[in-house]
Amino acid sequence: MLQGLPALALPQARLLVLGSFPSVASLAAGQYYGHPRNQFWPLLSALWGQDLRAMPYEQRCAWVTRRGLAVWDVYASCQREGSLDADIRAAAPNDLQALVRGLPELRAIAHNGGESARSLRVTQALGLPVFRLPSTSPANASWSFERKLQAWREVFAFAGLLDEHQEEDEGSGRPHGQP
Repeated sequence: MLQGLPALALPQARLLVLGSFPSVASLAAGQYYGHPRNQFWPLLSALWGQDLRAMPYEQRCAWVTRRGLAVWDVYASCQREGSLDADIRAAAPNDLQALVRGLPELRAIAHNGGESARSLRVTQALGLPVFRLPSTSPANASWSFERKLQAWREVFAFAGLLDEHQEEDEGSGRPHGQP
């Protein structure tokens, strides 16, 4: 049985992004979205105009949680060969209700991909707006980076995680202040 990672969250979180379960690369590194081709960190870098990938992981996590983002997975543990969500078996859910109770400023929950979104009924019952975002996984090649960025930008803006300059630049597909 594989064990997931602890939640990244501070009480002032305004948006909770839920993945399904960490990949083999993420578990080996002990890091969320640790596969080098996963687009999670590049998307956040583009949204906030800060190259998060250049930071050590601990600093990166502290930076995003201070900005109001919480990150966790819908599954606490599971059986799985490889990293594909389709191979997840015997999954045990994380206690999302307990986490949300500890986040009094939370404005929204977003599912990162289809497997995570299978828990929509659970998250919708928590009484907050819930969104389904395109997966940042390298397996989701049907969406371009720019298309994913636009979908993620809309949810981050809804949750109040973008400043007004970044929201004004939303049509450009590039980080604020970048040519």
